[in-house]
Amino acid sequence: MNALGRHILVEFYDCSPELMNDVVHIENSMVAAAETAGATVINSTFHHFSPYGVSGVVVIQESHLAIHTWPEYGYAAVDLFTCGDSVDPWVSYSYLKEAFEAGHGSSMELRRGQLNLLKRTDFNLEQLRDVSAKPQEEPGTITRDVWFTERDENIALSLKHTGDQLYKKDSPYQRVEVYETLAYGNMLTLDGMVMCTQKDEYVYHEMITHVPMMSHSKAKRALVIGGGDGGTVRELLRYEQLEEVTLVEIDELVIEACKLHLPETAVSFDNPRLNLLVEDGIKYINECEDGRYDLIIVDSADPVGPGEGLFTAEFYSQVYRCLTPDGVMITQSESPRFNSAVFVEIYDTYKKIFGQDKVHCYLAAIPTYPTGTWSFSYSSKGSSNPLQFDREAAARFSKAQGLKYYNEEIHAAAFALPNFVKELLASGSQEAIEAYSAEPTNEQ
Repeated sequence: MNALGRHILVEFYDCSPELMNDVVHIENSMVAAAETAGATVINSTFHHFSPYGVSGVVVIQESHLAIHTWPEYGYAAVDLFTCGDSVDPWVSYSYLKEAFEAGHGSSMELRRGQLNLLKRTDFNLEQLRDVSAKPQEEPGTITRDVWFTERDENIALSLKHTGDQLYKKDSPYQRVEVYETLAYGNMLTLDGMVMCTQKDEYVYHEMITHVPMMSHSKAKRALVIGGGDGGTVRELLRYEQLEEVTLVEIDELVIEACKLHLPETAVSFDNPRLNLLVEDGIKYINECEDGRYDLIIVDSADPVGPGEGLFTAEFYSQVYRCLTPDGVMITQSESPRFNSAVFVEIYDTYKKIFGQDKVHCYLAAIPTYPTGTWSFSYSSKGSSNPLQFDREAAARFSKAQGLKYYNEEIHAAAFALPNFVKELLASGSQEAIEAYSAEPTNEQ
């Protein structure tokens, strides 16, 4: 060669949009493309961005292969850079074109480091070292650095995972995926949004269930809308007093994925006291008889996709009708910091249906949810009040059941709201929303 390296700039067009958004497929393909060309792979680092797009690089002993994809255009920009003459980057080009199902590709090769323009300088390597040399890694060892990123307008959550996707299926409602993350264990995502992880799911599920059950201790019949991961019914079924627990989940793939890969969460699906229905929760509520349930928990995803209809005044009015005279509705009510506009709007809706003094907000810390602070609503049809509960009974229950988050002190403290949350709930002004929301508002 008359140059130090060969650099091919590649553009792939008309690629499979699905493959261009699949970080696992892209990482595997890029590593395989390097190895097929005879390169020695050292490290791979890849990120998937929500809702779509993948960036990554494979570091090889002979230089690197890099990529960024635009699934919405079926397009990928790829750099193939190899040093010396032992690796042919065109082999990698051909491999990737097939792997990405590209309609066509364009490319340009550059020779990097023209030898006739360079002057070699000999130097003593030992004199340049100010630290001891790293131990030699075992031949064939590859460090994989693959990341899932849930990204919104202004904030993002990135979690490193093994690169081996445990579950990926498309239902008529959403894409259901499970990743094995290094920090939080197996993680369920729906349409690229984090739903729960093995290491922090207990926060959400304990707080959405034990607060109402300890406050409304006479409840006999409970209904859960959503919650296909099984965590909410797992917690409810700890209470022998409940004669009936009904779970209505629209997407059977969520149940399947969690049974397979989040078994600690999905542990109660075979419980004889559970009535599991795979159907539309909105339809179920509309057809439900008046005053049937003492407790209704709306364990919904965010207000997009199949969860959108669970965030309407019409739906909450139907829930109110289905409650007993002293019944309670619990919902996950989004983050006051992440999307302040939605937070304000849904609490205003609850108060119009249940009454100004019958709706209570409480908070919990959930690390893998946007901003880490999440809210729940306690809306009472009768006289039930979440701060009127038997503290000693709650303490005994928490200890006996080995709960990881909920206890009698957390129960009371969760209703102590920061001033900015009080301001949002009291005024709901556009100025307050713009001041506290981490996301752009409709007015911006």
